[in-house]
Amino acid sequence: MRSSLIEYLKPVTEEEARILSGDGRIQRELYTTGPEFTVDSEKMMEKGRLIDIRKHTRFIAFPEHKHNYIEIMYMCLGSTVHVINGATEVVLGEGDLLFLNQFSSHEILPAKEDDIGINFVVLPEFFDEVLPMLNQENALSSFLISTLKRNTDTAGYLHYHVADVLPIQNLVENLVWSLLNRQSNYRQINQTTMGLLFMQLVNETDRIESGNPEQYSEVFIMQVLKYIEENYKTASLGEIALRMNQSDSNMSKIVKNLTGRTFKELLQDKRMRQAEHLLKDTRLPITDIIYQVGYDNTSYFHRIFRELHGMSPKKYRDTLAYGK
Repeated sequence: MRSSLIEYLKPVTEEEARILSGDGRIQRELYTTGPEFTVDSEKMMEKGRLIDIRKHTRFIAFPEHKHNYIEIMYMCLGSTVHVINGATEVVLGEGDLLFLNQFSSHEILPAKEDDIGINFVVLPEFFDEVLPMLNQENALSSFLISTLKRNTDTAGYLHYHVADVLPIQNLVENLVWSLLNRQSNYRQINQTTMGLLFMQLVNETDRIESGNPEQYSEVFIMQVLKYIEENYKTASLGEIALRMNQSDSNMSKIVKNLTGRTFKELLQDKRMRQAEHLLKDTRLPITDIIYQVGYDNTSYFHRIFRELHGMSPKKYRDTLAYGK
């Protein structure tokens, strides 16, 4: 992160000054009004906002708590140690991102002066406005967001080691700058930036720390979805099962249990969306498009395309051209 932002974030806050003066406790009333320690979005952000930002409080342990929002923590400088769901210890290094859904519990050990972290406070509704852009990209984007939004006994967090991924670092910095400066059209800018950030993150599933058994199934299915996105023309259940050291039958069950859809359905959905794109944005012959998205049987393609759209690929293309 650029030095000007670090210098802006580094000064001791009023809350931190009180802690340094000897008051060795977190003032719960700054964060919650309820008997349980659930950090309240209404305490963290202005009314009417769907996303906001605050600097993580240093010099003291932040006790175990939950949030009624999705939290994204980014380490600008230094590191912090997090205990998630009372058991899993996560070390968040400089440039790392930690996504926590609103159903996870979370404790943070004391941060030093040069350990500067930023908390993004994000209401689930914010992602409802980002999702339409992501749905046009791939199923993996949607799965990533659903992991953060749903109440689940597994996962609940995603830890990305992305300090050396320049596009992600730039997008996070842009989002921080936008939230701190609130320029014109900030809401649309924030949504677009977050959408672009998630598009980049779907390319980095191998950078999710998955040492925790609770995360294994989430990371596993992300790898499967990424495989479909990158290999849809030739993808097969047998190939991905071999890559993931699974039998075909076990792979099929895992995919169905975690996504609610079969491997064949996920692959067909990707191929159809790619075909729609080629019909809309290119003048390639339909027979070439059928081949490019992975089908050898043109009759089969026409049948499933008609079932999906209620018209032939030619009429679909003509309808789009007529509407322009």
